[in-house]
Amino acid sequence: MYHKEKSIQIKNSASALYNNLGVLRIAPRRLTYFTVVHANVVNMVSASWDGLNYSHRQLQSKEPNVSTSTSLITQAAFCALPSRDLLVVTSQKGIQMYESDGSIMVYWHALDIPETTTELLCVPAQAVFARGISAVCESYICVGLSTGAILVFDVPSKGSNITLSDVMEGHKESITDMASQCCGGEVCIADLVSADDGGNLCVWQSGEEFKLLNHIPGFDCSSVKLWKGTVVAGYGTGQIRLYEAVTGILHAEVNAHARWIYSLDIAPFSGLLLSAAEDSLVRVWHLTMTPESHSVEIAHLYNECVTDTQICGAKFCDGDGYAFAVTGYDLSEIIRYTQS
Repeated sequence: MYHKEKSIQIKNSASALYNNLGVLRIAPRRLTYFTVVHANVVNMVSASWDGLNYSHRQLQSKEPNVSTSTSLITQAAFCALPSRDLLVVTSQKGIQMYESDGSIMVYWHALDIPETTTELLCVPAQAVFARGISAVCESYICVGLSTGAILVFDVPSKGSNITLSDVMEGHKESITDMASQCCGGEVCIADLVSADDGGNLCVWQSGEEFKLLNHIPGFDCSSVKLWKGTVVAGYGTGQIRLYEAVTGILHAEVNAHARWIYSLDIAPFSGLLLSAAEDSLVRVWHLTMTPESHSVEIAHLYNECVTDTQICGAKFCDGDGYAFAVTGYDLSEIIRYTQS
């Protein structure tokens, strides 16, 4: 079904982080942007569709007006809003938002880092970081925190006048991932899902004030997606679960992988689902909606073994699932596959 294409070399190897691959397709320019995190650096590659031209850029985690920083980056993800595309980078120090080509940082949000506790208090210091990034509907970008809070940023159609408009409190543990459902022409009741280290899922409805619609308990959820009102969640057990977002009804449970799932992605136009895990396997599934019963079915279509590789990122390169890309821990390349 898919065959391997020429790999894209990157400057540094990929860190072992959940969802460690960002992909943005720039159709008018016939380009695709890729991002991979290594420690405190984001490796960015711009690749032409004909495979002849590649340009590289590296973005560092740093506060404005600071020359260097050792703050570790936790995630880099593209956020595609109707009016503009942004690259969002999260770290131990804050949240950076760049123009999609990485050329200009348009916004910086510093995290509240508590002062070091004294020895007399004997209270262990808690790690502070941001993780979990998603664009939501027309103008929002949501970013998760290690406290379990979710920050909602209101993004103008141009310029740097980005504002923090809401803070959502639905989780008690660190956010691991978030995903939204494009509103498009459909009426979306649930248009954001968030997951935390405890495996709990929160389903939200966006608006001037975001509303918590549902709370779905679970375990060790590292990656989550939202498609046609269905939550697709990947777990440390190697399982994939499909829930109805608003009610929390479990539609399907699949023992998809033998090891921890690190990444999920959905091609929204075709209903193809991509899963990748520590077991070196990338699998492609097909999701189908049954309107009469309002249920979703999942069928396995394709396997690819990336030998001796702990996969940490996998993304479709287009909305139909015609091609996908994969990253692996300590691997200095992005491996690409295209339909035969």
